[in-house]
Amino acid sequence: MKYLIYHNPRCRKSREALKYLQDKEYDFEVRDYIKNLLSVGEIEELIESLKIKPIELVRKNEEIWKENFKNKDLNDSQIISALSKYPKLIERPIVTKDKNSIIARPVDKLLNFL
Repeated sequence: MKYLIYHNPRCRKSREALKYLQDKEYDFEVRDYIKNLLSVGEIEELIESLKIKPIELVRKNEEIWKENFKNKDLNDSQIISALSKYPKLIERPIVTKDKNSIIARPVDKLLNFL
């Protein structure tokens, strides 16, 4: 099975990870999750494959988070719902193979994963 990178073209770290995969000629697919939104179920699967809690997938410095969610007592399903509705909140880039995933920032994390 090939790799899958969850990519945001506007993110420098995401572009770096994509370039690394291209330069090393890995077999991979790209999912622009900003244009092609992730469902709640897909986010749940991603969190499971990352072996993290939902809050660990959140970019807490994004304005959307600060304005709408910061200092609120949210349960896991509310956090996942917010990630589905506001994809900019998802940490990036994420690289997946089979049932394993990593948040590839910095790009050096890819070395051990690949």
